[in-house]
Amino acid sequence: MFYDHQQIEKKWQKYWEDNQTYKTSNNTDKPKFYVLDMFPYPSGAGLHVGHPLGYIASDIYARYKRHQGFNVLHPVGYDSFGLPAEQYAIQTGTHPAITTEQNITRYEEQLRKIGFSFDWSREVRTSDASYYKWTQWIFIELFHSWYNKDTDKAESISTLIKHFEEKGTEGLNANQNDELSFTAEEWKSASEMDKEDILLNYRLAYRAETTVNWCPALGTVLANDEVKDGKSERGGFPVFQKKMMQWSMRISAYSERLLQGLKTLDWPQPLKDSQEYWIGKSQGAQVRFNVDGHDEIVEVFTTRPDTIFGATFMVLAPENPLVETITTAEQKAEVDGYIEETSKKTERDRMSDVKNVSGAFTGSYAINPFSNEKMPIYISDYVLMGYGTGAVMAVPAHDERDHRFAKKFNLEIKKVVETDEDVQEKSFDSKDSVCVNSDFLNGLNYNEAKTLIIDAIEKKAIGHGTTNYRQRDAIFSRQRYWGEPVPIYYKDGMPYTLPTSALPLELPEVEKYLPTEDGDPPLGNAKTFAWDEENQKIVDTDLIDEKTVFPLELSTMPGWAGSSWYFLRYMDPKNDEVFTNKELSDYWGQVDLYIGGSEHATGHLLYSRFWNMFLKDRGYINNDEPFQKLINQGMILGMSAFVYRIDGTNQYVSKNLAKDYQTQGIHVDVSLLKGTTDELDTEAFKAWRPDYADAEFILEDGKYITGREVEKMSKSKYNVVNPDDICNEYGADGLRLYEMFLGPLEQSKPWNTQGLSGVYGFLKKFWNLYFNGEVFEVSEEEPTKAEYKVLHTLIKKVVYDIENFSFNTSVSSFMIAVNELQKIKCNKRNILEPLAVIISPYAPHICEELWSKLGHNETIEFEKFPLLNEDFLIEDEILYPVSVNGKMKFKISLPATLSPKEVEDSVLQDDKMGQILEGKTPKKIIVVPKKIVNIVI
Repeated sequence: MFYDHQQIEKKWQKYWEDNQTYKTSNNTDKPKFYVLDMFPYPSGAGLHVGHPLGYIASDIYARYKRHQGFNVLHPVGYDSFGLPAEQYAIQTGTHPAITTEQNITRYEEQLRKIGFSFDWSREVRTSDASYYKWTQWIFIELFHSWYNKDTDKAESISTLIKHFEEKGTEGLNANQNDELSFTAEEWKSASEMDKEDILLNYRLAYRAETTVNWCPALGTVLANDEVKDGKSERGGFPVFQKKMMQWSMRISAYSERLLQGLKTLDWPQPLKDSQEYWIGKSQGAQVRFNVDGHDEIVEVFTTRPDTIFGATFMVLAPENPLVETITTAEQKAEVDGYIEETSKKTERDRMSDVKNVSGAFTGSYAINPFSNEKMPIYISDYVLMGYGTGAVMAVPAHDERDHRFAKKFNLEIKKVVETDEDVQEKSFDSKDSVCVNSDFLNGLNYNEAKTLIIDAIEKKAIGHGTTNYRQRDAIFSRQRYWGEPVPIYYKDGMPYTLPTSALPLELPEVEKYLPTEDGDPPLGNAKTFAWDEENQKIVDTDLIDEKTVFPLELSTMPGWAGSSWYFLRYMDPKNDEVFTNKELSDYWGQVDLYIGGSEHATGHLLYSRFWNMFLKDRGYINNDEPFQKLINQGMILGMSAFVYRIDGTNQYVSKNLAKDYQTQGIHVDVSLLKGTTDELDTEAFKAWRPDYADAEFILEDGKYITGREVEKMSKSKYNVVNPDDICNEYGADGLRLYEMFLGPLEQSKPWNTQGLSGVYGFLKKFWNLYFNGEVFEVSEEEPTKAEYKVLHTLIKKVVYDIENFSFNTSVSSFMIAVNELQKIKCNKRNILEPLAVIISPYAPHICEELWSKLGHNETIEFEKFPLLNEDFLIEDEILYPVSVNGKMKFKISLPATLSPKEVEDSVLQDDKMGQILEGKTPKKIIVVPKKIVNIVI
C-alpha cells in the first residue's frame, strides 16, 4: 500500500490543532512531568535541520511520559527581544515588533510541520507587554530587596530600614558595594535623598559606575558572552572597556548558593565545571600595603598569603582608580598609553590571554609589611578590577604569570617555598612543600603557614582571612530600543520604582532607533515617556518639570531578563494578577527535563538559577533550583560545498584537477548541487550571483565536482538544509527518526540528506506490515511465542533507551523488529497495536494513522505504553555449541530447563558425540549453562 506521508501528516496536524490534543490541564490527579526546550530566538532565517534536534528529543520524551500516565507540561514560546530585529529596524525603519511577528509566524509554521506536541495555548513572548509586565515586576522586587548574610537569603528592604532605625549599621551582615558605618540616630536624621543613596548600596538591583563592554557601532553595552575576540558577536564590531553608570544585579550575593546548588542537579559535568569556574570561589586573605610617599593603600586579595615574603612587586588593574593618583609625572605618558590599549580588550579576552605579557610601571612603590622591602607597582591587563580588589601582590617564584611578568621586566624572583627547581628559570607553584626565606614561617607546610600568617595579618591590623568569588554582579542595562523598559523614574537624580499599578511600562514609539544626538539611548527619542507622579501615569516628555513630572530610565533590560523566569510563566501564562499562581508553581515545581545548548552555561543558566533562588527567598515559589535534569544536545553539522577559483580569473576548476592550479576555495550553496551528488549545476551557479554570471569551468569527465567539508551549519557557509524541504520529500516522521538515528543526542554529527532514504524505507516497511497488498488487514489470531518475543524484546530495549536518552539505538531496534515481523509475516492485532504505541513518540503521524485504521476513535497519544512481560523473553530451547579439545564440532538444541548434569548426559548420548569419542571416556567435561559445552579427550 502506498505510504502518502504528506496527506497523513497534514491530516493529523490539523486533528491535533482542532482537538487541542496537547493542551495541558492544571486540574488533574495525574503525577506531573515538565519537559522544556531552551527558549528559541525567532531569527529571520527560520529553522534549519540543526535546530530541531533537541526539540525532537524532548518531544519523544514528553510523548513517552504521556503514555506512562503523566500530566505533561511541554510548552513553547519565543525569546523575542533581541539585537538582530533592532539592527534591521535601524537599517530599514521597520519596527522590530513587525519583523519579530513575521519571524514568529514562520517559526511556528515550521515547528507545527515537524509535529511537535507543544501546548500552543501557553505560548509566551518576552516582547509582549502582558509578559514583560512581570519581568518589570520582578525587577521592582529585586530593587526592594537586600541580601541578609545572617539568614542567608534575600529579604524585603523594609527589614533593612528597620535595622537601620534600631541599630544603624551595628551588627549588620549584608551584601553591599561599600562597607558603611552609621548610627540609628544618624540614619533617622538623614535626608530622604541620603537614605535612598545609602539603600542603593544594598539593593539587589542597584545603579553604580561599572566598567562595561561598550560597542559604539551597536550603541549599547554587551555582556561578556556577547563579545568574541574584542568584537561584538553580532556584526563583528569593535568593543571597548568604558566606565558608565549602569544598572546591575547583585548575583554575587548568591555565589555560594549557586555553587552548592550544583551538587543537587543532574547536569552534564562539563557544564557544572563551567559554572564552578565562572563563580570562582577561593579562600585566602585580604591584605593592605602602604604606598611609599603616599597616603594611599593598596589592598589585595591573595589565595597564598603564606608566600607574602616572596612578594617582590605589585600589579594593579589598568582601570584601578589608584593608578591616576600614584603614577609619577615621568611615567604618565606610558601608563596612559597602556590604559588606552587595554580598553580595547574585554575582560574575557584578558582572562584567556595567558601567553602575552605586557604592562607599564607607575613609578611608585609599595612596602611589603613583613619584609619591609620596596615593591615596584606596575599596571597590567592580566589583573581585573572586578575580581578581588583590582590589585595583586606578585610572587614570581611561585606563580607562572607573575614569573613571566618578572622575567619580561627584570624584577626580583625570591624563593619562599622549598624546591630543588631553579625558580629563576621556572615558577614552582606547589602547595606540597614547606616555607623557606620566610622568617617565622620557615619549615611550616601550606596549611600551617596559611593559618599563622593570617593570624599575623590580623594582629598587625592590615587585613583578615576571607573567601572571595570571581563572579561579578551582572550588568542589567542595555542602551538600545528593543528590550524591556526599566520601570524607574528619577527624582533629583535618585532612582525610584514605578508603582506596580503602572505596569507594564510599555515601549514607546520612536522615530528612529539610534541613540539621540546627545548620546542618550534610543528611548531618548520618545515623545511620550515621562512619569507624572501626581496623576500616576505616563505623559509627554516636554512636561518634565522635576516637581511632579519626572524623567524615566532610558536604558532597556538585557536579552537575558525575559528568559530568566519564562519557565515559571508557562505554569500560568494568562494570569493578570500574579506572575504565576503559587498553587500552580507548587504543582509543576521544577522543570524535570531541560534540553538546550551548552553555550548558555555561564549566561542564561546562571541568571535563571539566581532569579529562581531570589523568588524562592521572597516566598513566591517553593524550589531553589529551576531545572532538575539538563541535557546539552550536540550540533548537527552541515556538509559544505566548495568551488575552486583559479587565482586572478573567473575560471573554476573541478575538485580533482584543482591540485594543478593556484586556487581559492569558495563556499557555494548546497542547493546548487545536482540531487544528492557532489556535482555542481553550473548553470544554476552562474545564475546564483551576478559576479558568477561569466564563470568558466574546467570539468572532469564532463562534470564539475565540488569539494565537500563538514562544518557548523550556518547561513554564511551556504550549507543550511531547510526542514520544510525534508518534510515535503521524506515526511516529518522521516526527519524526526533520521535526526535521532544520526548518533547519540549529546554528540555533534554531520547531516547527510542521502541517509534519509534508509529511514524512509523503514517507514514504508512499517506501514506495509498492516496491509495485504492494497488492503488494510490485521488478524485477530493469538500471536505465536516468536512474535511476542520480537515485541517484548523491543519494549525492553525502547524503555531502557528512552529513559537513558539513547534515542539513536531505539531507531535501530525499530528497524530490527519490523524486519523480523516482516520475515515471519506477522499481522496480528496483539502485536501491531502495541507496536504503533511504541513507535509513536518518534513517528507520531504514521502511528496515529495506523491507530485510526485499527479501529480507534481516540488519539494514540494517551494510550498506556506496553508493559514488558519477561516471560516472553525466556528461551524454551538453547542451541549449545559443543567444543572438543578447543575446536567447535557441532551444535545441539536442548531444553532450557535442563541442569548442567542433564546437558552433559544429553551431549554424551548424541550420535555425533559417539562418533567423535569412538568409545573413549572424556577426561573433562565443562558445561557453561545456556552458553557452551567444552569436552577434553
